[in-house]
Parts: sequence; C-alpha cells; structure tokens
Amino acid sequence: MSKEKYKLHPVTAIINVVKALKDLLIPIIIIVAANGFNINLDYRSETFFSEMIPLFILVIVLSVTVVSSLIKWWTFVYWFEDSELRVEYGLFIKKKRYIPFDRIQNLNYKEGIFHRLFKLVQVQVETAGSKDGKPEAELTAVTKAAADEVEIQMKKAKQKLPIESELGQTAEDEKQEPASVVLHKMKIPELLLLATTSSGVGVVLAGVFAVLSQFAEFIPFDLIYDELAFLVEYGFIVVMILIALALILAWGVSVGLTFLNYYNFTVSKQHDRLIITRGLIEKKRVTIPLNRVQAIKLAENPFQQMLGLASVAVESAGGGFSGENDKKIILFPLIAKKELFAPLAELFPEYDFQITQLVQPPRKAQPFFYRIDFVWLVPLIGAISYFFYPYGLLSILLIVPIILLGRWQFKTTGYTVKDQQITIVSRLVSRVTFYALKKRVQITQGSQTYFQKRRDIGSVKIVVMSGMHGASATARHMEQQEIESVLSWYEH
Repeated sequence: MSKEKYKLHPVTAIINVVKALKDLLIPIIIIVAANGFNINLDYRSETFFSEMIPLFILVIVLSVTVVSSLIKWWTFVYWFEDSELRVEYGLFIKKKRYIPFDRIQNLNYKEGIFHRLFKLVQVQVETAGSKDGKPEAELTAVTKAAADEVEIQMKKAKQKLPIESELGQTAEDEKQEPASVVLHKMKIPELLLLATTSSGVGVVLAGVFAVLSQFAEFIPFDLIYDELAFLVEYGFIVVMILIALALILAWGVSVGLTFLNYYNFTVSKQHDRLIITRGLIEKKRVTIPLNRVQAIKLAENPFQQMLGLASVAVESAGGGFSGENDKKIILFPLIAKKELFAPLAELFPEYDFQITQLVQPPRKAQPFFYRIDFVWLVPLIGAISYFFYPYGLLSILLIVPIILLGRWQFKTTGYTVKDQQITIVSRLVSRVTFYALKKRVQITQGSQTYFQKRRDIGSVKIVVMSGMHGASATARHMEQQEIESVLSWYEH
C-alpha cells in the first residue's frame, strides 16, 4: 500500500479564509456598528485611540484568521495506509485522524464557485460517528481524479482487494462502474411552484424583520412614518399596491433562493445507492446507501394538498448534506403525487406506499384534538380582552379556527399495519405520512394520560434511528385495544 502523502490544492487557502471571514461576519458588523462607522485617522485627535481600538482588534483578528488558514492548508496532508484514510495537519499542535475505510458510510461532494473555476471538488467523509452534521474529515479542494481515488481506495478496502494508489488505475476502474439511472429531475415550473407553495416567502419576510430589528437604531423610522402617512392620504389603493409590491419582491427573493438550493435537483439510483445532486452556484452531491434509510416521510401542506403535490424526505442513519444538522434528507422537494409512487417503488421495493384503509381514532376522541389548546388559548383571550377592551373581545373568535383545526387533525389521524410495515398519518397543519419497516423501528411506545384512560383511549409512538434523537411518528388518541395491537405487532 502506498504511503505517498497528498496535499490539497492551493485554492484551499483562499476557501479557508473566505469561510473564516463568513463565520466572523456578524462580529465584524457588530464591531463596525458599535464604533458608529467612524474612522478617525487623525492621530493627534483626543478620540483617536478610543475610536480606533475596536478596528485595531478587528485587524488583528482578521490577520490571525488569514495566517491560520494558510498554515492549515500548508500543513494539511492525507494518505492511504493499512486500509485507512489518514489526515494530518497543524504546525505547533499536530492533529491526526485515521479513518478505517470500512467505517466510512458516505463520500459527499460539493462544488462551490472556487471549485468550479479550477475544476476541483470538496470531499466530505461521513461515518456513523459524525456529529452535529459535521463530516469526519474534509478534503477542502482536490482534483476530481483525486476524489475518485479516495472512493476507489475505499471500495477496494471494503472488498479486501489489493490496493493501488496510481491515479491512472482509477480511470480504468471507473469504467467498470455501471451508470446511474436518473429517477427524477425537477423542472423549472416545479421550482416556481416550490417557491410559491413552501414557506419561503414567510422566511424572507421574517428575515427582513429580523435584520430591521438588529439595526433599528440606524433606521429613520420617523421619516418613514411621515412618508407613509403622506401615501395614506392618497388612499387605500396606493397602500395595497405597495403591500402587493412587497409581497411580489419577497416572492422573487424566495424564487431566487429556491433556484440556488434546488436548481438541477436530480435523484438517481446506482446499484444499492441513492444519489442526490442539487445547487446552482454551489453544487452538492450526496450518496446514501439504501440500506441506511430508516423511514420515509411524505408531507403535504394545505396548499400542496389542494394542488395534488407533496414533498418526500428520507430519514437516514448516516449521510446527508454536511453542514445541515438534520439527518432528514429531502428526496423530492416537490412532486405531483401521481408521479411519486413509481420512483419510490423503484428505490424502496420493500415498502407499500398505497394506503387502502386507516385505523382511525374513535369519535369519542375528537375533543382531545383541540381541548388541550384551550390551556394557552383561554389565558390569551382573557389578556387580550382585558387590555384591549372592548375590541379585544373579538379574540373569542379564535376558538372557532382552533376547533376546526382539531377536527381536521382528528379526521386525518390514523395508522395501518401491513406485514412488516407500519404507516402512520398525522397532521399539525401539514399532513404527514410516515412509512417504516419493523426491522428499522427502534422503539414502540404506548402512552395514556389520566383523561385518556377515562375514555379508554391512548397514543402510540414509533422511533427510528436518525440523527442524535431519532425520528418519530405518533398516532394520537386511538382506541386502547389498537395501541395494544401495535405493541403486539412490534413484539412478534
């Protein structure tokens, strides 16, 4: 086995600096804003040192960041030895990480702007021990041939074949790899629908308000209020046009963000692996062994449900787009339900995605779906009515949508067990269908509160391994005998 040590591409130093500056962006803004955007270069001024000290600190921090980024690139080496990927870096404190190839679950790839300029790729090594969404090791910028070399070394080590380290060998091996089969590719109209029916517009508006709240003291609200008062004089229609323009602008930003994240979103299958690629500026590619998928979750918000659309995610015991803490991986961000089941059946033939009949809660359980909301609703109505009397009394009308939502949840909830599979359907606002096989379920738990016991009903929860805390689904307020039947199904 070759012990030749490899270095990262020099553009790694630039990427490290940019990444460090990105992490320091908020502290930089705070320091500059706290200084009142004042730069006093007159050293004879009495306020020179007091005004420049924060900037001196900032310059020192930036200098340390740049130097440490350069040192990390200069000292970083990786090599293959004893069926391990070995990584070492550091000048005064040497950090070493030896990763056995048989512990590596996934190799994920990213291509940012700098990578694409120099035809490079970032390789992230995922193992079961990867924590907080961070990869076990990361090769920040290597050539695609070098990235292929890592994958081939890993495959050969797992197959216990003699390991070669010549990059020329990789091309020959790559030819033996069967081509992947594209199962789904998002189209432009689907991206527009995704931006419109998802919560993207709300997220943009919330982000704008969050930024405004941070810089409230620098915003001339009095001037803005005067301008708005002037506009209101022109009538209700002008105000409505301005609100409509703001919503259109938020929608446009949401569309832009959706295109950045999901452009060219493609789902492919290669042997027993699921491959997902996406991204406009930063291209990401994640590989998920199908045997690591623990459960499948189909979600439909009310708008998507009306239009016959859904999104699908898989809960994985490992893998994911690194940097994203959640182990839930979006398989289909948005897809027509009538086109959904063919690719799902191709990927997961063990599952049955057709729900013929659900076991649902009894009628006596219906009040349990909304009366718990009265615990927070009644004090809220009381407070609003007291402080804003008499108009605050209108808050009593909130009871109506709460009861209607509870009835909607009651009519949606249910479960079905078929052979080795359990399917649970539930709703908070969106309808969620959770598919899991018995061999993937880690915990099945029945519960019954004092009030449920009086009506002989209870809830059942299943948990599958995904991330630190697992992923779960709950069928609430079912007949107690149904809870017992689910527990019996799991035990036998």
